[in-house]
Amino acid sequence: MKTSSITRGLALSALVAGSFAAPAQQALADDPIFVPAGQGCADFSIQLSSTGGNLHEKEFYDAEGNVVRTITAGKGFLLTYTNMGPDPDPEDAVAGESITFRTDGSVTEIVTNPDGTLTYTATGHNALIMFPTDVPAGPTTTQYVGRIVFNVDPATGVFTLVSTSGRAVDVCAELAD
Repeated sequence: MKTSSITRGLALSALVAGSFAAPAQQALADDPIFVPAGQGCADFSIQLSSTGGNLHEKEFYDAEGNVVRTITAGKGFLLTYTNMGPDPDPEDAVAGESITFRTDGSVTEIVTNPDGTLTYTATGHNALIMFPTDVPAGPTTTQYVGRIVFNVDPATGVFTLVSTSGRAVDVCAELAD
């Protein structure tokens, strides 16, 4: 089962820096993100929900009025990941083990590259889900405190992890216990 690009977009907005652009903040608060088994964790589906948070976004434009850089910063969210079992259908999933992270704050810079790809540099408290189609191939769900850098190709939806530093928690391993 493939997660829709809309869900992936919300997940990206939601997960990077535990931070959300304003529309994604409300969307995640109203409707948690469901990631089917095999996409975020190998053996089970996960659900991500959030509370709190207060972020501010600033866009920077070139001479033609195109967005070339975006910075989002502020107080993070309380993120809860829940093991929803092996069923990939959110209607049939059963909530199991949960883990919650307090994301105390973050800064995310998104730069639009000349080829149309995006480079994300996120510092502070961040989460990142890598799908099987990403580089390196997932499924992985990781909560970071530190710095992550990755590229996104909007045409294909592929994420390419460039680097990480700091503390990393394997959410799938935590939820499998």
